[in-house]
Amino acid sequence: MTVTKEAPVTGAAPVHSGRSWTANVFKARESGIVLALIVLVAFTATQNSRFLSGQSIRDILLGTAILAVLAVGQAIVMITRNIDLSVGSVLGLSAFAVGSLMRDNPGLPVIVALLAGLAVGAVCGLINGATVRFGQVPALVVTLGTLYAFRGVSYFWAGGQQINADKLPASFLEFGTASVLGVPWLVLIAVLVLVVAGIVLRGYRAGRELYAMGSSPQAAQLAGIKVGRNTSVAFLVSGALAGLAGVLFAARFGTVDAAAGTGYELNVVAAAVVGGVAVFGGSGSVWGAGLGALLLTVIGSALAVLDINQFWQQAIVGALILLAIGADRLVAVRVAKALKKRDSHV
Repeated sequence: MTVTKEAPVTGAAPVHSGRSWTANVFKARESGIVLALIVLVAFTATQNSRFLSGQSIRDILLGTAILAVLAVGQAIVMITRNIDLSVGSVLGLSAFAVGSLMRDNPGLPVIVALLAGLAVGAVCGLINGATVRFGQVPALVVTLGTLYAFRGVSYFWAGGQQINADKLPASFLEFGTASVLGVPWLVLIAVLVLVVAGIVLRGYRAGRELYAMGSSPQAAQLAGIKVGRNTSVAFLVSGALAGLAGVLFAARFGTVDAAAGTGYELNVVAAAVVGGVAVFGGSGSVWGAGLGALLLTVIGSALAVLDINQFWQQAIVGALILLAIGADRLVAVRVAKALKKRDSHV
């Protein structure tokens, strides 16, 4: 009798298989990004050896660091089946706020600038999260509105002026170029953000709840998960990381105006989607988002080195997004079929 009672478990096998297949797809996509990076770098290097120069690699890593920090926050929001289109504007507002702070108080340590940027971004993230949660308005609409609202605040504050590098303290500018054992500080900060976010999402209950929300918000609600609170936290984290990216932006480039970060939101979403974060929520990883950020940065640098029109960079990014969305839909259909087959055997 014990053996016959275990028979239904066999019918559940397709679900396990479907989940394994899903996981393999996203792992394959991350592996595909690595392979694409290797091929792209190798080809570009054969056409122009300067592409692998120390300065070129350093510039790529610095550019990736800022985009990767933004992509991590975006991935966290997208996992909950939402999106944050305001990250570019938050970056710009944070960069100008921190630049103004350091210009007017040259004796402040860099850690104060980092904390100030995090605070500015966190406030913006709270506004997004509260509006989505309590206003019951889709995140796409809310963050599209705050994209323009935060940018408007930046333009009003700047008043048509910009902050030049010669007005910023040397210690702050050195932070944007300084290295530890040859690795720039900005890259180390980006790696730290990736590691912490990756551990929390995969190893802690709070992270697993975000995946459950993305898979099915209704089921998560019935399971006792505080969907509203977690949504607010996800936007808070995204905003804070965008604020941190603003500090890194200001430190790296030195010159900051109200237009800083314009257009970043599209590259950030592209990095997350290309890296395997499903636009329908519930799957993906911050590691994939980081790899997506690296791939997009390398593509931009490679096309510039090869003297190819920037139009093709936008076309390539668009094609990658379409391919990623197509892969997500294939995964969803495959899993749905597996679940339906399992139900028919029960």
